[in-house]
Amino acid sequence: MDDYVLTNHYPIRLSMIDLHLEYDRQGDLDAQAITTIYNHYFPEIFHYVQYRLSDDMLAEDISIEVFFCWLKAVKSGDGPAKNLRGWLIGAARHLVVDHIRRKYRHPSEAVSDAIKSDEAGPSELVEHCDTSHILHTAISQLTEDQQQVLALRFGQGYSLEETADIMKKKINAIKALQFRALNALHRRIGKENE
Repeated sequence: MDDYVLTNHYPIRLSMIDLHLEYDRQGDLDAQAITTIYNHYFPEIFHYVQYRLSDDMLAEDISIEVFFCWLKAVKSGDGPAKNLRGWLIGAARHLVVDHIRRKYRHPSEAVSDAIKSDEAGPSELVEHCDTSHILHTAISQLTEDQQQVLALRFGQGYSLEETADIMKKKINAIKALQFRALNALHRRIGKENE
C-alpha cells in the first residue's frame, strides 16, 4: 500500500519522493510533504545513528539535525537532486563522524543505560556491558569505511547495491570492504577475549 503526499503541485506516492524533489529543489515543499518525509525516513536515520553510537538520546538529536540540514539545503537550492535516502544517510554519516571526532578530542565517561534496568541481575549487566564494550571498542578501531559498511549492511540491513550507492563505491569494493571489516573485527574481538 503506497502512502501519498499532497504537495502544492499534485499528490505523489511516497515512493516517488526522490522524483518529486528533482522538481522541488527551490525550497517550496509544503509542511505536509516535509512531515511525511520526516515520518518516513526518521526511523531509518535514527536506527543508523543509534547503531553507530549506541546512545538513544544522542541518536535522536543527530537524526533531527540531519533533517534540519536537509531543510536548510533544500531552502538554499542545494538539496538532493535524487536519492533522498542516500543523501540523508550521508548527512547522518558526516554528523556521526563529526561527533566521534569531537568525542575523541574531548573524551568523557558515560553512564550506561543498562544500569537502570530492573530486569537483569548485576552479573548479567556486567556481562552485557563487557560484551558491548568489547564490541564497540573493536568497531571503533576499524577504518571509517569499514565501520560505515558494517553499519549499513548489518545495522540497517541494506543490500550490497544500496550500500554501494550510498558509499559511492562499486559492489565488488563493498564486498571486499565488508570481508576485510569482518576479519579485522574478528581478530580484534579475539584479542580482547584472550
